[in-house]
Amino acid sequence: MTEIVNIAAYKFVTLDGLVERREQLRSLCDALAIKGTILLAPEGINLFLAGGSEAIESFLKTLRSEGEFADLEVKESPSDRQPFTRMLVRIKREIIAFGVAEIDPVNRSAPRVSARELKSWLDEGRAITLLDTRNEYEIELGTFKDAKAIGVDEFRDFPQAVARLPEQMKKETLVTFCTGGIRCEKAAPYLQHAGFESVYQLDGGILKYFEECGGAHYDGDCFVFDQRVSVSPALEETDATRCFCCQANLVPEDLKSERYVPGECCPQCWRSPAERMAMLIEKRTRKYQAGADPLPGSIPYLNRRPMSVPAKFDRATVIDFLMGMKTIHSRDEWLNACARGAVRMKDLPVDSTDVLRSGMRLEHVTEATVEPAVNPDLQFLYEDDSLVVLSKPAPLPMHPCGRFNRNTLQYMLGDVYPSRKLRPAHRLDANTSGVVICAKTRAVAAKLQPQFESGTVRKKYLTRVVGLPVADEFESTSAISREPIAAGGRTLDPAGLSAHTRFRILSRQAEGSILEAMPLTGRTNQIRIHLWGLGHPVSGDPLYLTGNRFGTQQTLHPGEPPLCLHASEIEFEHPTSDRRVSFKAPDPEWFDG
Repeated sequence: MTEIVNIAAYKFVTLDGLVERREQLRSLCDALAIKGTILLAPEGINLFLAGGSEAIESFLKTLRSEGEFADLEVKESPSDRQPFTRMLVRIKREIIAFGVAEIDPVNRSAPRVSARELKSWLDEGRAITLLDTRNEYEIELGTFKDAKAIGVDEFRDFPQAVARLPEQMKKETLVTFCTGGIRCEKAAPYLQHAGFESVYQLDGGILKYFEECGGAHYDGDCFVFDQRVSVSPALEETDATRCFCCQANLVPEDLKSERYVPGECCPQCWRSPAERMAMLIEKRTRKYQAGADPLPGSIPYLNRRPMSVPAKFDRATVIDFLMGMKTIHSRDEWLNACARGAVRMKDLPVDSTDVLRSGMRLEHVTEATVEPAVNPDLQFLYEDDSLVVLSKPAPLPMHPCGRFNRNTLQYMLGDVYPSRKLRPAHRLDANTSGVVICAKTRAVAAKLQPQFESGTVRKKYLTRVVGLPVADEFESTSAISREPIAAGGRTLDPAGLSAHTRFRILSRQAEGSILEAMPLTGRTNQIRIHLWGLGHPVSGDPLYLTGNRFGTQQTLHPGEPPLCLHASEIEFEHPTSDRRVSFKAPDPEWFDG
């Protein structure tokens, strides 16, 4: 791993041509892959940078070639990572904000004491007062023993803090100090201006003292303004913390606060649970929309669809296996695919008559695949450490299937959660809209799935059906076939799987009645099949048609009339908090009940 060199430097010197200097320095740093911040002002330069050792050496050589910076002194420290995320070069009124015009470090500075000389004074026990000019949150991480804090939250408040100092201190010998010395360039002259008779400034600040004297007479660490947060007297990065959410530097008091939630928030950015949820949902939505426009399947790509051979197809021929998988392709289409080398094993073409063994893995390779359009208008409803709750639009397949691979919920969520695989706890048909529960981990999925299998999950659907049912409440307990029919759906079958759905009329209308459906079991197409069997198929259903007829199962086009079936509400036991939770999706456009 390449070691990163961190440098801090400043110099008070009269500068002009700041715009040109800014562009030159920005270009230089970009060329050298250096990150950090450089401040330019009429009074000088202030910089905090990090990069490879050769890059830093080249930067300093170039900078010192200009006469104003020939004697620029630099404080260095190593780190094993880049502590800055970007490179900024800014023009400011002052390189250290103070706001007192009569203080002029370029022409009138206070006397300096070197790090070694200060240590010698402290070793002797000389009568001096160490005055810490830094902000309170910096001081909490460490300071010199017996030092007096000036008592400010930001350096601009220094003049007001000086006015509060005891009058007798004006007779004492003061040594001001800060992180790198720059604040003392203004603090020490201001103390002189305010009538303090014997004022020195620690040359190079705490970092220079650490470099030359280590931690003698110092307690704790030194706060630094980058992602390292603080360094030890050995100039090594410490384990001080920064907020995951707002990137604020956190001091020990912050870490003890009730408003500090690791990985979520700190006292500076704390929000109520509702506010945090809204911010997270907005973040997820932005990421999802960026990946869904244009639809990922609308851009031609090489599509490799894997197919694993299960035990029941052991010793079957390739064509028998492909037909047994009940895909959207006909026998002739699969034979043509094999003939042109589009069905492969380990990237080698297979013949339709080749014999397979259980566990083998085939690929169907399609050049320049472009998938049919889908509705990408997904809504994020809720998220915690265990669950993600979504409102799925329609038409949108949940998983790769048939003509769809990238234009699926699973694929598009991969861009939003790149470091984890969300696991839907249940399934909605591509043409069905509504609430979907996803587990964030395998362990959470293992706790959710049994609830769906045992029927303890309460689900409520909204649907518009053809015709006017007579009873206000009714039910169906017709069994549903175990195997799919030719079109890919299911049908009623007395010898099939038991199924139970309850219905309640919400409104009767000439164009179709609005119902509430509550499935007590979870069979494929259960609500659609039961309503079809009762003579009231779901409006817009492309498969279960009026008159007990079957259509051709397909994912509808976004411009076609929708399948009027919507998963409205779901209630279950939260997998990690032992409480009953419920979630509701917004009502669909076709619902006016």
